[in-house]
Amino acid sequence: MNPNEMMSVEEALDCVLSHVAPLEVETVSLLDAVGRVVAEDLISDCDITPFDHAAMDGFAVRVADLANASEDSPVSLQVVGEVPAGSVFNGEIGFGEAVRIMTGAPVPDGADAVVKYEIVDYLGGDGRQGSAVSFSQPAAPFENIRAKGEEIAQGEVAIHAGEVVSAAGVGFLASCGVTTVPVHRRPRVAIIPIGSELLTPKEPFRPGCIRDSNSYAMAACVAQTGGIPAQLMIVPDKEECLARSIKLAAEDYDFIITTGGASNGDYDFIKPVVEDLGELYMTLVNMRPGKAQTFGMVDGTPVFGLPGNPAAAYCGFEVLIRQALRKMQGYSSVGRPLVKARLVGDRKKRDPRRIYLRASLSRNEEGVLCVVPAKNQSSGLFSTLHRANCLAILPEGTDQNPVPDGTLIDCLLLDVEEGTVL
Repeated sequence: MNPNEMMSVEEALDCVLSHVAPLEVETVSLLDAVGRVVAEDLISDCDITPFDHAAMDGFAVRVADLANASEDSPVSLQVVGEVPAGSVFNGEIGFGEAVRIMTGAPVPDGADAVVKYEIVDYLGGDGRQGSAVSFSQPAAPFENIRAKGEEIAQGEVAIHAGEVVSAAGVGFLASCGVTTVPVHRRPRVAIIPIGSELLTPKEPFRPGCIRDSNSYAMAACVAQTGGIPAQLMIVPDKEECLARSIKLAAEDYDFIITTGGASNGDYDFIKPVVEDLGELYMTLVNMRPGKAQTFGMVDGTPVFGLPGNPAAAYCGFEVLIRQALRKMQGYSSVGRPLVKARLVGDRKKRDPRRIYLRASLSRNEEGVLCVVPAKNQSSGLFSTLHRANCLAILPEGTDQNPVPDGTLIDCLLLDVEEGTVL
């Protein structure tokens, strides 16, 4: 496809995703694996648990001894030992015997049920060794006993390749004896702000200049996606300076994001630079904000040129870059969830492009999901994005102008992780 021809959002996304792949595997500590994609099956080195154990504090008994126990005819047993967690009862429970046992302790040989304290009566003594205790109801086989290997058997897969490690997964792996985890490496992402008018946030204002906010927002987006951002120096509107910066970044980073200089003005150079240094695949996407989106490869490194307007850059990242960075980390779910919601108020649509409105999603009093676009949809604003929880999507075309109140439209959720079941 001619890179200067307008692409649909789907074509643009396919183009970007087709040029990235999961990165190589690295081994990290168990705690550092939280939220990461496992690259190889992880095997348990033991049964969990490695022995039958008590599910609660009580008395380990033989079910047969209590078969005829009732309120009218209770059965008494002699307490012959006590097993706190971390200890083992030596020997086997015999006829008419019970062992006082704590949660997590191994069930003594011969016992096949644990009766909780609350339904046991003491017949003198304190219920410890040497006491007699009384039971007024039968016990079910294996009642309050967690069986050996109940969760996993030795040699079984605890977590499969492709799964994402959760906080609970960390505990599961620790119990399986897994202390390090092979995961796909996080992409190192260079962020290059372009513009002779840009100042760092610490610099005093000069006439005609503005502060660089895009590189900070994009760095935050990259970090939120799991990548490792690096904010490089501001590049002035000079083609040779931009070419040098991208050439150097391609040597050290896995992905390059530029902001600004993506249109067709006299000082917009990202397109010719990518084309001169490598291969240019895309320059225009049928979306608003952010029609001018540049994508190509330089020395095997993906380069994505975002527009300079904050909302356009942010939408470009959310719609096209975020999924690529997740794919590089091995995630199977790469797209933010979409939901249907009722548009609140009429919305003018004179532009035939797909429009992404910064908006707030909530349920009305009847429980219906409704979406309210921000009043100011200027592509130069970050504040509306900060207060938005979704991008409300008006589809291509102008057959509905305005789009009427109550229309069911798609909303791209900005505060819900990929793969979430709604």
